Amino acid sequence: MNIKIILFFILTFCLLGLPSQLNAETNESKKTELNAENIQELISEKNNINDDLKNNIWITVYENYKNYQALQNKKNTLDKEITRLERKSTNNIERKTNLKALQNERDGITNKLQLLGEYKDEPFKKLLSPNSIDTAPTVDNPLEIFSALSFREKLKSDQDEYEQRYKSLTLVVDNLERKEQVLKELIKLDPNEKKHKDEYKKTKELLDTLRPFVEVFRTTQNVYGKKIEEMKINITQGIAQESKKLITVSIILGVLFGLLLLSKYLMRRYLVDIERFYTLNKALNLTFVIFVILILLFVYIENVNYLITILGFASAGIAIALKEWFMSVIGWLVIFFGGSIRVGDRVRFFKDGAEYIGDIIDISLLRITILEDVTLTTFERNRRAGRVIYIPNNYIFTNMIANYTHSGLDTVWDGIDFIVTFDSNISKASTIAKDIAQKYSKGYAENTRKHLNKLRRHYHLKNISVEPRVFTLITPYGMKISVWYYTNSYSTLPLRSTISASIINNIKKENDIYLAYPAQSIFMSNDNQKNMLSDQLQENKESI
Repeated sequence: MNIKIILFFILTFCLLGLPSQLNAETNESKKTELNAENIQELISEKNNINDDLKNNIWITVYENYKNYQALQNKKNTLDKEITRLERKSTNNIERKTNLKALQNERDGITNKLQLLGEYKDEPFKKLLSPNSIDTAPTVDNPLEIFSALSFREKLKSDQDEYEQRYKSLTLVVDNLERKEQVLKELIKLDPNEKKHKDEYKKTKELLDTLRPFVEVFRTTQNVYGKKIEEMKINITQGIAQESKKLITVSIILGVLFGLLLLSKYLMRRYLVDIERFYTLNKALNLTFVIFVILILLFVYIENVNYLITILGFASAGIAIALKEWFMSVIGWLVIFFGGSIRVGDRVRFFKDGAEYIGDIIDISLLRITILEDVTLTTFERNRRAGRVIYIPNNYIFTNMIANYTHSGLDTVWDGIDFIVTFDSNISKASTIAKDIAQKYSKGYAENTRKHLNKLRRHYHLKNISVEPRVFTLITPYGMKISVWYYTNSYSTLPLRSTISASIINNIKKENDIYLAYPAQSIFMSNDNQKNMLSDQLQENKESI
């Protein structure tokens, strides 16, 4: 009976405990699923934080620092092992091989340590230190306004860059703190996961390293920012004061310039005498320049250093008032450094329709002096020679200059023209002219060929033929024969005279060559007059 009662109670207890056990298993399953979801969410958040920390300068510096420490420890270990192997008395191949491998590995680590040398001590010192501030420029003249503005912009750029570094540090610390909390929760939910514990340890170590620098950075930033703001205020005040002074001076100079223009306008309108107008115009320009110099001296002559500024303004005034002289000085510089014209060269100038050919005897700061020679131009046009002619240096910017003796090439082409009748032996006349020209110009032709070959180094020369050239052209009175040859540019006229005389003398000896000249036919009604004209024409033909 007792056994039955006991079995009844055991059966009842089992039946009553089974539902509670089923409920416990269900709750445990739900709890496991919930933990898995939380773990996935935390891992996702951790991964997002890691993405935000990628390529951050602070993390990069810290990793380089840790790499340096790890490499240094490894090098120390290798040094001990190498020392141990070197002390062994055995000299087998295996020991030598191991020793060589360890030495090579140590050399590679040494090279890496040299590359990471800046991370040996205080790796964050460079990031924590602000950019050095140069001495602020003093704004005492208009030219220094630009340098002051540039310096102020540099200060602002440096300040912004330092603030960005501070924001970057605080952002890294905030992310690391959040990552630390996430890893703590992961460890609670999954205490058996070793990876989370290792990452938590590294994160805490990095956070403990960076967190003290936040306060140091904040203090340094405040001091640095106040210093920059003070300098910016001083620079802004200096720029404002100098700008007011510049505006005042500009107004005064503008009034003076307006008076100068008004005076010139009245002179052009009411002054008839050109010479007097020129004198007064120069006097007004000089007076204006003097007033400009005096005003600038009174305003800016507070220090000898301002002399450069004054000279700058004075040169501008001179450039306006004495433009021609200023351009002549610039022309002298072009001539001096360009080398296209030198003393001794034979040149040709055109001025107001007149042509001047002569030799340069002097090149001064303002003008070129030439001595006019007897040439074909003076023979045919000017009928004057031997004059000393002064050409302003600014002439080279507005007119053409022909140089007959550039770079040692002192020869030029010259030509002689003569006309023969249509029934003459044109080929013989051309040959006579060419032979004579070749005879007298042979030396000049050879000299020209040598100089042209030298000039090929500097210029693109296609045709350097120096032999005399003959051209035959039709004219109303006969065939014009034009012979061209090289001659010295200093003795063009004498050689032209010699060749001309020689051509005429040789043509006279020929019976089938007749020189042509303009002729007219006259018709008369009287028979006697016709006979006289016929006789006269016959005499002219015999003389030809």
